[in-house]
Amino acid sequence: MTTDFTTLGTAATAWDAMAGKFESLRTTYEKKVPSTTTSGVWLGQAQQVAAPRFAVTRNEYSNAQIQARAVAALLRDAETLFTELRGKVKAAVDEAVAAGMKVSEGGNASFDFSKVDAATAKAARHDPDLAEVERSWTRRIQQAVDAFEEADHGVKLALVDAVTGTNFNDGTFGGFNGSRPYPSLAAAAKAESMPKDRAKVADWWRSLDAVTRGILVEEQGDALKKAGILDPAYQWRQADPGAGGFGTEEPTAHDSYLLAQGEAMLAGGDFIGNTEASRNLAHYLGGTGTTLRLDIDRAMSDDGSFRASIVSDISNHQEQWKQEALDAFEKSGGAPVSIPVETTAVGGTFEDRNWYLGVGSHMRNVSGNVSVVPDADGQPKITMDYQVNVWDRYNWDAGKETPIGPFTVRDTDMARLHTVGLAQEFDMQGSSSAKQHDLGGADAPVVPAGDPGRDGTRKDPSRGEEENR
Repeated sequence: MTTDFTTLGTAATAWDAMAGKFESLRTTYEKKVPSTTTSGVWLGQAQQVAAPRFAVTRNEYSNAQIQARAVAALLRDAETLFTELRGKVKAAVDEAVAAGMKVSEGGNASFDFSKVDAATAKAARHDPDLAEVERSWTRRIQQAVDAFEEADHGVKLALVDAVTGTNFNDGTFGGFNGSRPYPSLAAAAKAESMPKDRAKVADWWRSLDAVTRGILVEEQGDALKKAGILDPAYQWRQADPGAGGFGTEEPTAHDSYLLAQGEAMLAGGDFIGNTEASRNLAHYLGGTGTTLRLDIDRAMSDDGSFRASIVSDISNHQEQWKQEALDAFEKSGGAPVSIPVETTAVGGTFEDRNWYLGVGSHMRNVSGNVSVVPDADGQPKITMDYQVNVWDRYNWDAGKETPIGPFTVRDTDMARLHTVGLAQEFDMQGSSSAKQHDLGGADAPVVPAGDPGRDGTRKDPSRGEEENR
């Protein structure tokens, strides 16, 4: 409780000074040492061995600067954090004392009988709630102490990370850590707390600051994209009630005929290549009602108009996204940054016959991240990682007829199968694999055709579920 935390700030100043000295050493080294291997005076095997070694040393001087400044920043954060948390411990103790408690060195609160008259002391001793009041004050003090101890442990881990080299391909073993430091201890703690539940990953990602996201993209970009950082914030909801309640009527003999007709349509759809339409119909007739995953990479391969709509979606937003990312890059002082982006969800209709029959009208959007990193000259290089998302509800619209293969069926009849419990409507959704677009110019994006995956029919359940999806 009496520790002088200003010594942390003093130490931070010393670490900053050390970083400045490393910078001077690097400048001197770069001017005088590597040139000995390129002047033409020193030739031979020793010169050939020395050149790459000199490059490693020069890089270590740069990494030493980064590490020293990272330690300095952590120490300053720690001084501020520890001072604040100690204040909360003292406040909790003061409030307990003001409420009539005394607090032991171990943080246990108990009623202070020495400060009250005999009558009050007698009443307190016979108060059945006194023990719980004392425990509540003890818990409150302990919570403040626990927060301090947790922060102390976090600072220790952060300092260890800051001085631990993570690049095993830089020619050193246990060298200086040249990784970019997080903006603050709080940012570092958030960066290490990615949820295990994919449904929560995108929200966690959006809660980070732009620089922290930039560091994570540089260090773990591919793994983070697989974990779900590109997933949309948009929450799709069914637009209409479809055929209504499931199984609300008793099936008739005619309904059994309709079911048989629907099953015959599956073979017809497969025969003429409408495998997506057949697959979705089979899921409907299966009656589970579970959400079906749409293979959006295959849709992007099959339907050129769908790809064109995605180009339009990105083009309508890319200048705004680019400016937001450049503003964040400037604010960061030229450090890598990443910002989450997302188009407004809009309605569309597939034109490819197979996808029109299988999905038809749908909602779609594009979600991802725009990242800016400095190039070799310190100029911003802007890229966008994104995925395409599609949602729909599989149901049948009254008043329409749908041909699949040699069969034509009234939508009203197929909808009735849901009402009598012989089939069941379901949600459909899917996202493409991660794509990348260079935002450095003003050109419209070139959205690549998706990987169609391997061939197969609705009876091949793993088609469209390959590892690259």
